[in-house]
Amino acid sequence: YGLYDYLRNSIQQLELPKRKAALIVPAFETLHYRLTFPKSKAELLSMLDMGSLYTFRYHVWPKGHAPTDYAKWRTATVPYRVAWQPDFEPYVVVRRDCPRYDQRFVGFGWNKVSHIMELDAQEYELLVLPNAFMIHMPHAPSFDISKFRLSAGYRGCLQTLREEFHQDLSRRYGAAALKYLTAERSL
Repeated sequence: YGLYDYLRNSIQQLELPKRKAALIVPAFETLHYRLTFPKSKAELLSMLDMGSLYTFRYHVWPKGHAPTDYAKWRTATVPYRVAWQPDFEPYVVVRRDCPRYDQRFVGFGWNKVSHIMELDAQEYELLVLPNAFMIHMPHAPSFDISKFRLSAGYRGCLQTLREEFHQDLSRRYGAAALKYLTAERSL
């Protein structure tokens, strides 16, 4: 409730049109098909504490959203900066003139990860909004995630595309892009 207005106000207060920043909207999820959506951060925190909500994908892919620093978010009252980490794939609000998603990553896998890497390579600030949140609702698996899970060929193609993407980052950003390749190899 009120997310649109909160985002508009945050964009103005943080002077987003004048700076390179990605506003991170912390993501949560429920395993229930019916949910009374929390009307405030306080309600959401209560639901987290009761176990009816969880931080997004904490049980299957914690690396995807861990850099959001949910422990800090619980008590945050002002936006805070986080650092890029491997496999970070937050939901973000960015200026229209930001780098576009890499079209190689359609379907399932690495669309948001590659986008955040590109934003980081271009020195965007990654700012977590203290009073914003979204909730992922359960749904049937997509056709593409099913292909990813069942097809070694699909996963192999995705790996090839990831390697190409790393090479492209290295060409565009030089030594500054080495941290992405180093992070990938250490996983």
